[in-house]
Amino acid sequence: MADKVGILFLGDVIGRPGRKALRSVLPALLDRYDPDVLVANGENAAGGFGITPQVAEELFGLGVHVITSGNHIWDKREVLDYIDGCERLIRPANYPEGTPGRGSALYRCRTGALVAVANLAGTVFMDPLECPFRVGKALVERLRRATPVVVVDCHCETTSEKGALGWHLDGLASAVVGTHTHVQTSDERILPGGTAYITDAGMTGSMDSVIGVKKEAALARFLTRMPSRFDPATKDLEVQGLWMEIDGGSGRALSVERVKEKA
Repeated sequence: MADKVGILFLGDVIGRPGRKALRSVLPALLDRYDPDVLVANGENAAGGFGITPQVAEELFGLGVHVITSGNHIWDKREVLDYIDGCERLIRPANYPEGTPGRGSALYRCRTGALVAVANLAGTVFMDPLECPFRVGKALVERLRRATPVVVVDCHCETTSEKGALGWHLDGLASAVVGTHTHVQTSDERILPGGTAYITDAGMTGSMDSVIGVKKEAALARFLTRMPSRFDPATKDLEVQGLWMEIDGGSGRALSVERVKEKA
């Protein structure tokens, strides 16, 4: 096991503009951090909702090692067959048994270090899935039999649920990274048990937007309560996320730093 494992986690990639931002900024980020593992949440990477096999392969081609997701993972039906055969695209582990895909992935770094990435979805104001607290703890304990380095993407609507999951997994997971709300929070830290934590990693997409979609469409929805098409916004692109260094022997976080880079 490597002495230190560097993990770059990027917030939700929003449609074609998010992929464009990633293509523009990623070479500089890779040069700056030289991560052993690059994880990105890709559940909104295709048109702002869902992911397709082609988009997943595009992200892998850009250098992403593991793609996490969330409640929008099923929005593009093309993913249903693909996700069963792709070990590096994962969906929340607390979906019912028999759901396509898997809730975690093991990635072997170039150094030989093995890193586990797990995915959970919240249940507050979201789908009534299995309990992410019970499923998450059991999953992390199982993954730790293979490696002490375990990163968990907690895809939740509320900050309280993400925070509670962070405390629940403190000392078990190497990192608990919140996603889904697309607004980067400033509470990155290492919890007492050694778990790196942030309530939300942010997004990879347009800041001239409402959480990544065109602001005019979002305003129309709020003002009229009528359906409106949510297309990804295209201006003022930014890549947001979290950089973490993890002790390869113990799995404890050594450092954590927010990433916020203009495209």
